[in-house]
Amino acid sequence: MKTLMLCAAVAALTATAVAAEPPTPTEFVDKAGASDTFEIDSARLMVTSKNPAIKAFATQMITDHTKSTKMVQASARLDHVALEKPSMTVSQRTDLTALKAVPAGKTKDDLYVKQQKAAHDDALALMQDYSSNGSARHLKMTAGKIAPVVQKHQSMLSTM
Repeated sequence: MKTLMLCAAVAALTATAVAAEPPTPTEFVDKAGASDTFEIDSARLMVTSKNPAIKAFATQMITDHTKSTKMVQASARLDHVALEKPSMTVSQRTDLTALKAVPAGKTKDDLYVKQQKAAHDDALALMQDYSSNGSARHLKMTAGKIAPVVQKHQSMLSTM
C-alpha cells in the first residue's frame, strides 16, 4: 500500500513538473501569434457593433495585437527563432466560426466578450509564464512588456 501511494505521489509530482515547463521559444512565438491572430480576426468582425463599448474594444484589440505581433516577431529575430505565419488553434478557429455565425446584436456582442475573456486569460498566462521562465532573452523581455497590456484588456472586459 505504501508503495502504491508513493508511486501515485511521484506520478503526480512528475505530471506537475511537466505541466510547469515553459514553452520553448518556438512554441511561445507560435502561441503568441495564434493568440494575436484570433484577437485581430475576431475584432474585425466586431468593429461594426452598435454597442460603442464593443466597437471601441474591438478597435483597440486590432491596434494592440498588431503591435504585439510586431514586437514578438522582432524579438524572435533577435533571438534567432524561425518565424512562420501564425496559425490559430482548432479551438480559436471554432470560436471564430461561431462568432461569424451569430447575427449582429446583443447575442453576438455577449459571445464576443465571453470569448475575449477566455482568450485574454490564456494570453496573460502565456505572457506571464514566458516572462518569468522563458529561455530566449528578447522574447522573455517582450512577454514582460505585453503582459500589462493584456491585463488592461482584461480590465476593459470586466466592465462590459
